[in-house]
Amino acid sequence: MLRKGITQSFGAAVHSLSASQLTDAVIHRSKRMMLDTVGVGLLGTRTEVFNKVLKFSQSFWSPERSSVWGRSETLPPHYAAFVNGVAVHSMDFDDTWHPATHPSGAVLPALLALGEALPSPPSGLDLLLAFNVGIEVQGRLLRFSSEADNIPERFHPPSVVGVMGSAAASAKLLALSPAQCAHALAIAASSAGAPLANAATQTKPLHVGNAARRGLEAALLAQLGLEGNPEILDQACGFGVYFRDYSPAEMPLSGDFKWMLEEQAVAVKRIPAHLGMHWVMDAALAARAKLQQTEGDLDLDRIRRITLRVPPSKYIDCPFPSTEHQARHSFQFTCCSALLDRGVGPASFSQPQIHRAALRELLSKVSVETPADNKPRFDQMYCEVQVETDQGQVHTARCDTFYGHWRKPLSQSDLEEKFSVNASSVLSPEGVEGVMEVIGNMERERDSATLSSYLRMTGPQQEAVIPTPGQVFLSH
Repeated sequence: MLRKGITQSFGAAVHSLSASQLTDAVIHRSKRMMLDTVGVGLLGTRTEVFNKVLKFSQSFWSPERSSVWGRSETLPPHYAAFVNGVAVHSMDFDDTWHPATHPSGAVLPALLALGEALPSPPSGLDLLLAFNVGIEVQGRLLRFSSEADNIPERFHPPSVVGVMGSAAASAKLLALSPAQCAHALAIAASSAGAPLANAATQTKPLHVGNAARRGLEAALLAQLGLEGNPEILDQACGFGVYFRDYSPAEMPLSGDFKWMLEEQAVAVKRIPAHLGMHWVMDAALAARAKLQQTEGDLDLDRIRRITLRVPPSKYIDCPFPSTEHQARHSFQFTCCSALLDRGVGPASFSQPQIHRAALRELLSKVSVETPADNKPRFDQMYCEVQVETDQGQVHTARCDTFYGHWRKPLSQSDLEEKFSVNASSVLSPEGVEGVMEVIGNMERERDSATLSSYLRMTGPQQEAVIPTPGQVFLSH
């Protein structure tokens, strides 16, 4: 018997939310999230970490099969969710919300894998509803603690709330009962939580892949009748173990319900790096422009000192990165790459680019300051870049809101450009156009399986490009 309380309210809400409650704003924003997620996931299938988890997953078999994005092969549904989730986060190129998490990568791979395994493929509207349920549950859980407002210090958020979102979304697509939905969350909670110490390593993408897989498995187990603690969200020794301060609240039913995605959109990244790097890049490019206006033909050898004023966060303060994953989490690397190349793109994080002599020399001139007013929060932080020359000239630029932040969202054309660039590295032109058309009309699609068919239309792979002088990926 499911007791009354917070967990019960979540189970009831997940079960009862209907497509009629999806507003135009929520549909628009969630379709943007879907398109971006598929694009970065397709690009991520070209990474080393993806190939390793794919090889591992190929050793498992079941009669149910689901697509691997950008490939002709299939896997058992939960392993398809896993490898596609890893692909989405393999380059740290996926969307980010506030309080901090990557909301889409844990949900969409699970839903597409599950949708292919169901006897009757869900409609596009069914998929949209389940996706938004998964996003909503993450947003609600993140507001159970003020600690979640800050850039994380202990747990990587997708591993904590992402698995719960995947479970909720999968339970919705499976049309589970309120009690089963609550038990799916309880089961998923036992797979939640990954230490932040594995950030800036090849293991970090597994946090999103595991969230997608384990959430899907939790819903399937709940469907079979497996039960968990019916007060998992109510108790400090339940889901509360992931937060220092825990104050859970019920999830309202239809009468008082409003989607959190309607109140605040997500940030869409222009470069494949930690979100904090976007403030640094824009500030560095502005400082470079000021420097060039004064100095004329810019000679970077004349730079004597670079000062970064950023929020305190140890895991994205990496003075001399040696791997791509460290570079994606380095204020210093992002600043110096932008100064050298006038932009940052996927190829900026390759080994030859990371170990350039000119870049290493510039890195040696960087110091980091953390002003007291610079809060480690994605809704409040800023970045200031100060460049001093050997002649004593000082040029300073500050970024309070980068292009792509929810306060300054990417235009639809720029978001579609990002998708096309990423997807065309794997898919044929027909596949790229097909994915864009299906997601753009998702609420009217009768069969969501059409999306998976386009995701298998591979084409000749293209190499990622290094920004040329004057080029910034999706400049604004």
